[in-house]
Order: sequence, then C-alpha cells, then structure tokens
Amino acid sequence: MDAAKNIIGVFGSGSAVEADREWQAAFSVGRLLAEKGCVVLTGGLGGVMTAASRGAREAGGTTVGILPGSRETGPANPYVDIPLYTGMGQARNVINVKSCRAAIAVGGEYGTLSEIALALKAGIPVILLDSWSLTAPGGGTPAQLSVARTPRDAVDLALAKMQNR
Repeated sequence: MDAAKNIIGVFGSGSAVEADREWQAAFSVGRLLAEKGCVVLTGGLGGVMTAASRGAREAGGTTVGILPGSRETGPANPYVDIPLYTGMGQARNVINVKSCRAAIAVGGEYGTLSEIALALKAGIPVILLDSWSLTAPGGGTPAQLSVARTPRDAVDLALAKMQNR
C-alpha cells in the first residue's frame, strides 16, 4: 500500500478525554490505520484528534495535523509528526477533507459535522463511528456514507471505499 496515496482523515470532538468511549475508539482507529500502512490525518488538536494520532504513532505510523492557527497560537498535539498551520480557523476543515482519500468520523460536534458534509459534497467516502445520524432530504443515505459498529469495521470500510474511488 502506497502510504502517500492512503491518507485517511479521522475527525471528531476536540473535547473528548481518555476515559470517553469516543477517545478510545479513535485511538483504536488510529492504531489500526497505521498497522495497515495509512497516514492518519486529523485537525491536530486535542480529544479525538490526539487519540487517533497517539494510536497511529504508537503503532509506528505517520500522522499529519491540519491546524486552525499558527505556531504562536498553539502547538499541535504531541503525537502529530507533520503539523501544518493554516491560520484559517474552522475553514481549515476544507483542507482536512480535500487531503484525505476517506474519512472516519468518531463521535463529534459541529466541526465534525461540517467535515462530514464537506466530504460528502466532495465525493469522499465517510465512515461514521458513534457519530452523527444523517439522512438525505427525501430519505435514504448518500452512497459514500457508511456506518460502522467497531473501530475495525470503520477502518475496513474506509479502506474498501477508498480503493473503489
């Protein structure tokens, strides 16, 4: 698997703590992605972003953080190998989405919801893991949206959907 072509975004709440189910799920997702040779891309800050980055790093993977501010406004979490400072605030979500071949949303708040929407609009596969419940207007689910029950299912779905793009 060519890691440069296999960047998977992991999106979720910046306020999740290690005791939270979503933090643990994101840690597992990051670890599993790294074990599959993927680069893990996050928003570079705390919560789910730290968990996924830490899981990937501990499994020997590479992590990228697309940060909303600058070096002066705050560092990336300590598990980000490649921090990219945008100075764009929440607008950096477009870069997050456009930089990955598939995305896994773990839990999440409104920032995560915006990343999900941007990814769907861009045709990027999105896997929901204990995340938002979405139905398209008129009913149904967009083809590029899947729901996973476990971190392993989320990773397997993301890899399968990414290969089909």
